[in-house]
Amino acid sequence: MRPFKKIAAIAMSLALTAAFVLPSGVRAEDTVAPIPDIKISIAEGQDAPTYQAEDQEQNLTIKLENTGKADAKNVKIIPVLNDASEWPFEIENMTNEYTVGDIPTGQSGEAKWENLKVRQDVGNNTVRLFFKITCDDGNQNQFETNKYVFVKTKEKPKEEKPKPEEPKPEEPNKENPTDDTTVPMDGGIANSDPIVTGGGGSESGNNPVPRVIVTGFNTEPGAVNAGSDFKLIIHLKNTSGRTAVSNMLFDLQAPSSGTEAAAEAPAFLPSSGSSSIFLDSIPAGGTQDISIQMNARADLVQKPYSIAMTMKYEDNKATQYESSSSLAIPVKQAARFEFSELEIAPESVAVGEEANITCSLYNTGRIKLYNVKAKFQGDGIEGKDVFVGNVDSGATGSIDGIVTATKEMMSGEKCKMVVTYEDDSGKVSTVEQEFTLEVVPEAPPMDMTQMTDVPVEKPFPVIPVVIGAVAAVIAVIILIVVLKKRKKKKESVEEEDLVDEVDRFTEDE
Repeated sequence: MRPFKKIAAIAMSLALTAAFVLPSGVRAEDTVAPIPDIKISIAEGQDAPTYQAEDQEQNLTIKLENTGKADAKNVKIIPVLNDASEWPFEIENMTNEYTVGDIPTGQSGEAKWENLKVRQDVGNNTVRLFFKITCDDGNQNQFETNKYVFVKTKEKPKEEKPKPEEPKPEEPNKENPTDDTTVPMDGGIANSDPIVTGGGGSESGNNPVPRVIVTGFNTEPGAVNAGSDFKLIIHLKNTSGRTAVSNMLFDLQAPSSGTEAAAEAPAFLPSSGSSSIFLDSIPAGGTQDISIQMNARADLVQKPYSIAMTMKYEDNKATQYESSSSLAIPVKQAARFEFSELEIAPESVAVGEEANITCSLYNTGRIKLYNVKAKFQGDGIEGKDVFVGNVDSGATGSIDGIVTATKEMMSGEKCKMVVTYEDDSGKVSTVEQEFTLEVVPEAPPMDMTQMTDVPVEKPFPVIPVVIGAVAAVIAVIILIVVLKKRKKKKESVEEEDLVDEVDRFTEDE
């Protein structure tokens, strides 16, 4: 019996062990059923706080609320960190667990971490912080959930080095005003610092360096067109308030540009042949203008072109300086185009009738024409605008419009076609082309009361004529038959009479 009892004891032990073994992958704490009546969550309506690297000892506040149907006891919130870099604050404590306490149903609680130090290496970013929230129902039934909040971080502001004060550009010399055709150009200006190139005594190193800069420039005329002459006026200023400059020599050099055939030629050439300008002096803090006559090459593409200007001058100690500036001068290409001969069909119309007007526009210039439109004007015509669109350089645009005659115009009276277009800067230009169109009075309406006096042409009666012809043929046939019968009858009577005469003559004998 002892073996049997031993086997029974082993079977009992295995059964008890199987009753308490958890399924694979299931943790013991997971077997604790959550409390469905408790629901702890992050309260809504909380703005994401911002933490800057240079700020110290800031607070992190998270508001929790119980939206369940039972009270939450022993509420705790613990940051969850997979990587220390995810936490924007310095880690100083072993744990940052915060005990909120009890939160009754429908109420809220607050977790507040004080005196947190923001890490100095945080950047401009939005960070998501994860937290684990635990509580119980007071009867050792545990509840746990994971939530997250967003916070913003800003990097430490960079220290900006103070910029050297630049002299403010002055207005052009008002003592020598230019005429109304001179307008400031939209070109750019760049100035370099002067360098000492020689001269001066042993004390020259203690003197401040006088700086001469270009404060602006003008051209006459205001718009520089390719292939035209213009006057370049440059405004100079001595920024030194104590040192005058003298013996000033300026040299202007334009870059090489243009078509392939003349790619090595400068974009601008001095009209006088010399690109150098001499100026006697500029007093301390004073301004002065220099000018030069130049010519822009005809084959230049429409864009700004730079001119490099070198300056050499001396101070009152005969110390020599050299600096340079750069001017950007916009060059315009004039629009050039031609019209073909206007074709008008018909050349004479009555009031109320329409005429078709067509022609071609040939863009013979170097710039593109944008938004080309045409309209026809005259005392006795009206019509809708014709949109042609964009016409590239070397391309052809077609103009095809319809005009309606509104009142009489004598032969030779002029009308005009008005064409508008835009350049690449949006400037609208207009050109006109004249043409003649004769408009005669409208034909008077026909008087219906006089219709009886007007002979009406009747159509040829084909059917009656055919019927008459057939009847005539039949009549002729009948007549021929009748005549033949009469002739035959007459011949028969004559024969009978002749026989009777012969008989009588025989009887008489």
